[in-house]
Amino acid sequence: MYKGKASKKKRKKENCRIRIRLGMCLFAIVTGLGGIFLVLTQKVLAAPENPAVEILAEEQLKKEQAVEPLGEKPKAAHEKPIQETETEFVKIPGVPLVLIDPGHGGLDEGCAKEGVFEKDINLEIAKRVEHILTEKGYQVILIRDKDEYLSRQQRVEQANKYQADIYVSIHQNIYEETDVKGIETWYEDKAGTENSKRLAKLIQQETLKKSGACDRGIRDDGDYYVVKNTNMTSCLIETGFLSNQEERELLVMGEYQEQLGEGIAEGIDLYFNPKTMYLTFDDGPSAEYTDAVLDILKEKNVKATFFLIGEYIEKNPETAKRIAAQGHAIGIHCNVHDYDILYASVESYVSDFEAAKKILQEVTGVETKLFRFPGGSINAYNKAVRQDIINEMTKRGYIYFDWNASLEDAAGGEVDPAQLIQNALNTTLGRKRVVLLAHDRVNHTVLCLRELIEQFPEYKMEVLTEGTKPVQF
Repeated sequence: MYKGKASKKKRKKENCRIRIRLGMCLFAIVTGLGGIFLVLTQKVLAAPENPAVEILAEEQLKKEQAVEPLGEKPKAAHEKPIQETETEFVKIPGVPLVLIDPGHGGLDEGCAKEGVFEKDINLEIAKRVEHILTEKGYQVILIRDKDEYLSRQQRVEQANKYQADIYVSIHQNIYEETDVKGIETWYEDKAGTENSKRLAKLIQQETLKKSGACDRGIRDDGDYYVVKNTNMTSCLIETGFLSNQEERELLVMGEYQEQLGEGIAEGIDLYFNPKTMYLTFDDGPSAEYTDAVLDILKEKNVKATFFLIGEYIEKNPETAKRIAAQGHAIGIHCNVHDYDILYASVESYVSDFEAAKKILQEVTGVETKLFRFPGGSINAYNKAVRQDIINEMTKRGYIYFDWNASLEDAAGGEVDPAQLIQNALNTTLGRKRVVLLAHDRVNHTVLCLRELIEQFPEYKMEVLTEGTKPVQF
């Protein structure tokens, strides 16, 4: 692994990976040849950023280049096969360029256990990712496509020179306790890296789905040189522990390497081609909670759709104005949330709707064609008049939206915010288009909202419009 300095005590305390560091190095001065060479006395088990490994590799390169056949100009130590063709590469406008970096290589073996070397596993997985993404139409570059040494600085230079859209580094892990296993993905937490976190979540999520591996989560406290210094969205995935016998045996299997490659590629594909989610809130605006919802949506740069109630618009006009001013979509829910009155007849429903619409226009200046039936378009109260109401509202040019996923946050009573998130995950079912129902009149919805948004990195959140194909029961 390419890792910066971190305290071992802290890593133990956090129960995260503790890498076996390079053992003692013996520097011997070799006389007679007039050269000085670095000699290692212990095999590298884990290969974080390690100056000794890099020194050895550079010295070996210089030694090899010094004996090139006569008539050939010696190559500088930094010149690599990948650079021989870089002038021929032309980035195609509009086609994402993905740079895949199989960690380590050449004299830098990375982690090693029972004759299995990290550098080899990294390359096999990377080649599979390259093949899958190329088949999907992406431009893909491997930092190395064979067993060769490249310093971390060279890897960063190549990524930045190609101006890739994203950079993904592939690694394996090792731990002093052999029962530890699983996948973890790292990203750099700094200003402007929100996309890196999203990429890390997607790659972690999809690779777990494909492999069935243990989830060790995403982390931002690794200080990895390659993700820290590349000038694009980037992350680093460690797909398993060579120190765990079960996982090591899987990692050398072509079938498992294919699963890992598919997961990484799927995460990358979802990054560029997200599904669509429409986050919707009913029953507001609420003096207690809607402003808190709006604060979180602004923080997360998410736009939502609010189906408002007329009488609450009158009670909370500034909040209603804020919804409109911040670019959220607004639809009509009703004027008075009383099912018996609403669904007494077509005339009763239309009268209530028009009253709410008038209040909305007077308070916010917004005119809308969107509406949502209280209780949904099919409920126990509107059976006798449902279709007649739909016919009348459609004739008037209005469009109703139901939902196909829900937080189930309107049941009342104390609800665990984590359960609401799980409800959303359970009902979304991976659909390509999701209209998610929530309510902005309950505190537990506010408490779960930040985490809820982060749980769906594969979705781009948009607002409902008159042109949106409606989800209807």
